[in-house]
Order: sequence, then C-alpha cells, then structure tokens
Amino acid sequence: MKLILLGAPGAGKGTVAKLLTKMDGSVQISTGDILRGAVQAGSDLGKQAQAFMNAGDLVPDELIMGIMETRLQEPDCEKGFLLDGFPRTIPQAEALKVLLGKIGIELDMAVNIDVPRDVILDRLTTRRTCSNGDCQAIYNIKSSPPKQEGVCDKCGSPVIQREDETEEAISHRLETYNEKTAPLIGFYDNEGILITVTATSSEAVIAAITEKLGQ
Repeated sequence: MKLILLGAPGAGKGTVAKLLTKMDGSVQISTGDILRGAVQAGSDLGKQAQAFMNAGDLVPDELIMGIMETRLQEPDCEKGFLLDGFPRTIPQAEALKVLLGKIGIELDMAVNIDVPRDVILDRLTTRRTCSNGDCQAIYNIKSSPPKQEGVCDKCGSPVIQREDETEEAISHRLETYNEKTAPLIGFYDNEGILITVTATSSEAVIAAITEKLGQ
C-alpha cells in the first residue's frame, strides 16, 4: 500500500503506520526519519540538510524533496510506503505530486485521521517519553504507564514530559496544524484519493483503510 497519513499531532498517525507496516511489509517514512537517514549516510543532500538543522532553521522544501526522491526509490519501498507527517503544506503536496509522477509511483489514498481536540489534549498531556535519546520509549500515565513510576521499563532512564507536550505547547501545535497542514485535506479530496476516518482507536482506522483498499 502507498498511503499518506494526515491528522493533527496526537491523532495516532505513528501508531497506525506501525500497525500497517506489519500487515504487508510497507515502510513507514517520516520527514524526520529521512532527514536523519540522509545525514547519517553522509550524502551531499544530507550534509546540506544538516547545515540548516544545526543552525536551527527549517530544511527548505526543495532539499526535502530531493531526499524524498532518493528515499522512495530505495528497495524497501517496493512493497509500499506510509508517509507519516509528510507533506505538511500545500506546496509540499504539489511538489510530491510532481515527484511521484516523475518516478512513476501512484498513491492508493490519503487517510485523514479525525480525532476530537479534547481527546488529543488528553493523549498528549499524559504522554511521557524516555529521556535516553537512544531509547525514547513512549508511555502514557493513564493507559500504559511504566512499571515503576518515572522510570523507563526498557533502559531504566528517567521518563519525562516533553516540553512540546504541555497543554499550552499542544494548543500552539494544533493551531499551527490547522493553519498550515489541515488544508491538505481539501487538496487530497480534490485529487479524489481522500478518506476521512473519525475514530479514536487505531484498530478502527486500520479496519477502514483495509476495507477501502479491498474494494
């Protein structure tokens, strides 16, 4: 399957992507992952991206598209891919459409995971992350807390609340999403490949996707 996953921060895109990869061998691709991969590989594009990242600047779209072009043609993408958190803006979506046409790839659909704001706030403000950069296991103090409070089950490092997961920070992230990323819903609706799934469970989202793909 070749999908784009849309949805606000905390909508569950990452969880859905991980479950889908187990179904058919598709690979989950996020902008962060491909940027880190390009930097680690030491490619020319990766070196250029690192310069922007080190300066604390956003990596320009044309550079991201260059890295994405390389990534989508790697062998592990032949079984399919799930774009998680990319594209983020209409210009990126338009550039991606041109790129996919160029390399002969057709998307199956764009999935908009629609989750109520109060659910997102509750999910993210109760989320905790392992402070060990090599581990970064994720917990939820309500639904899946660590066995020992404040301590990671996997590596024993302290479990913390990220600065961008306070209620104030999340509200700001949601405003940014509504302003810049939500318009993608209309873009992919016009392309005729959008499905919107209003659900708070990953299983319900998976079921809607597989039902649509099976048609």
